[in-house]
Amino acid sequence: MKRTWVQSAAVLLLAAAGPGGAYESMVGPTGVLKYNAEKSYGGYTLFSPMINSKTTYLIDMEGNVVHTWETEYEPGSYAVLLENGHLLRGGVLEGNPCPIGGSGGIVQEIDWDGRVVWEYRLMTPTEVQHHCFTRLPNGNTLILAWEFKSIEEAIAKGRDPSTIPASVAVRDKWVTGFWIDFVREVTPDKQIAWEWHAWDHIGPGPTRLDLNYRLPDSLGEVYPNFDWSHFNTVDYVASTDQVLLNSRNFSEAYLVNHKTGAIEWRWGNPGAYGRGRAPSWYDNGDQRIFGSHHATPLENGNIQIFDNGSERAEGNRSAVVEVDPRTNEVVWEYAATDSTSFFNYRQGSAQRLPNGNVLVTSTQHGHIFEVTPGKDIVWDYVVPVRNGEAVCTIEDGDMANGIFNMVHRAYRYGKDHPGLRGKALGVRGPLAPGCPQFFKVFKVQ
Repeated sequence: MKRTWVQSAAVLLLAAAGPGGAYESMVGPTGVLKYNAEKSYGGYTLFSPMINSKTTYLIDMEGNVVHTWETEYEPGSYAVLLENGHLLRGGVLEGNPCPIGGSGGIVQEIDWDGRVVWEYRLMTPTEVQHHCFTRLPNGNTLILAWEFKSIEEAIAKGRDPSTIPASVAVRDKWVTGFWIDFVREVTPDKQIAWEWHAWDHIGPGPTRLDLNYRLPDSLGEVYPNFDWSHFNTVDYVASTDQVLLNSRNFSEAYLVNHKTGAIEWRWGNPGAYGRGRAPSWYDNGDQRIFGSHHATPLENGNIQIFDNGSERAEGNRSAVVEVDPRTNEVVWEYAATDSTSFFNYRQGSAQRLPNGNVLVTSTQHGHIFEVTPGKDIVWDYVVPVRNGEAVCTIEDGDMANGIFNMVHRAYRYGKDHPGLRGKALGVRGPLAPGCPQFFKVFKVQ
């Protein structure tokens, strides 16, 4: 039986070997499935499994663990490696007042040996940190959060009362008002240096956010209503002193003036402010991205976006797009040849690597892969952590039972990264010992 399964895995991997193909399945092998050392950006990959795990892993290109951090909280939602060798990591606190997906409550800086050297808690009955954070060049930290606004406040602000439910149940908790995005910049001594509130930018037109823009009712009661905009990115463009944001629900990325707070650029869905052709039957209209995540600034001045492509009129399929904000044109895009190779319904990320490759995280499948500018897959990895345990395979029924190998974001760091300088990175062995090393068994290039 085991031999038959391995032979079947070979067929899957060979089928996914060509340009534009990557292995993605609810059932199958884990670990490194493909590794082209000549074309990939060598180094170490950092990720935090999301379900029943408090460990952050750093692995080498062959999937061997070289370092781990044991933390107090499950990830909320990821970790990054700072240049001082510390982690900056979100955590999920108990007693969260907002049951909407992505809520966390705390951001911690953790040194190489696992000691917490700094943290910022943002959780009150009316405010909670969610999703994202970034460390600024001046040492401050940008933190994405939600603030509560009552139904009465939303109506006074212009929301059509006929579109508002009295309450919505989410994860066995009642939501009775709107959770609106805001950004807080805090100093190392935890003072508030700057804030930006979506609530202050509500209104019609291309420089404002329409409080009556709603997702379809078919997506449930919370998304079109109390989880109104659902931002999932906060980043910083040092060359222009702009804050980069992304809204999943609006399917847009934004550049905000760090001094004035003005929305200076938005892209992805002109229908969110009453412009362009709306999607219709198998026609995307003028909407370019759908349910997007993880907008990142690139060194060439462009913006890279993980386009989930969910609820896409022309068919579900995920993509990574690079858009020039000066022309609003897409200058590069990676999308697999079919959705079974790469489709991530929610969450996900894309990191541009120094050699021009892109490290993509397809969250629901625990699928991390590296694609070249020419769209060849040169590293392919399935996270072997299911429900907090190391496994060789993801089995039939794991998703149905709520046992995931989900990873919100992964990051690759080169061997010359300042945060790794002088650090002991001895190979501890594979994350899931005793499993077949598929990239060695099947020499697919």
